[in-house]
Amino acid sequence: MTALSGRRVELTAADCRTCGACCSFSAEWPRFSLETDADLAQIPGAYVDDEHGRMRCSGDRCAALIGEVGVATACAIYRVRPEVCKACLPGDAACRMARRRFHLPDL
Repeated sequence: MTALSGRRVELTAADCRTCGACCSFSAEWPRFSLETDADLAQIPGAYVDDEHGRMRCSGDRCAALIGEVGVATACAIYRVRPEVCKACLPGDAACRMARRRFHLPDL
């Protein structure tokens, strides 16, 4: 939860579907760290940058991100996304940092 205009608001995954800033913040950020070989094998190869041990990116944008940042987004591999993606939660420090890069208000 976070305070917004003097009231408490529950942040949900729906907030992420209109954002996507964390998936476009840095090509260095979607780095694999805690995944097992079995976890990584579930991610379609088209989205994996084996050479750098991370998700494949086009510039700073993750190849699995669909849509327009700040408007409507989705993850093409949401069910098998890496741990770094699961760790970023709506309104946390990483979320706020990514949103600032795109001049989006804090959640």
